[in-house]
Amino acid sequence: MQLVSVSRNDYPQLIQIWEASVRATHDFLSEADILALKPLILEQYFDAVRLTAARSDAGALLGFSGVADESLEMLFIKPEQRGLGVGSALCRHAIAHQGVTKVDVNEQNPQAIGFYLRMGFAQVGRSELDGQGNPFPLLHLALA
Repeated sequence: MQLVSVSRNDYPQLIQIWEASVRATHDFLSEADILALKPLILEQYFDAVRLTAARSDAGALLGFSGVADESLEMLFIKPEQRGLGVGSALCRHAIAHQGVTKVDVNEQNPQAIGFYLRMGFAQVGRSELDGQGNPFPLLHLALA
């Protein structure tokens, strides 16, 4: 596996990974929520972050991260790649090479919370609403 920069040509594959990952891990989102978020991710959020992808030795995209300032804004892994070190590699890269010190995580996503705690983050705050003003509470985490 190698970590590489992403171009706009990769966006169609990235949005497929995003959707598959969200469907596997964000069971609190409705179909309407996912369909509303998808164009925002593709048309706005990808361009607002520095994207890094994990590629297999054969060149297949396995997952990706997105960083803005000191915040890990996105970390999505193909469902079949979860638990194989892809997310850990992307997170460690974001911390070591992109200056990440914080991340927000949905409170209803306990697997992600556990992952970030294992990666060295600790809860420093909580918001009742997500970044779009929806009633999906966020936990604010910072490197411990």
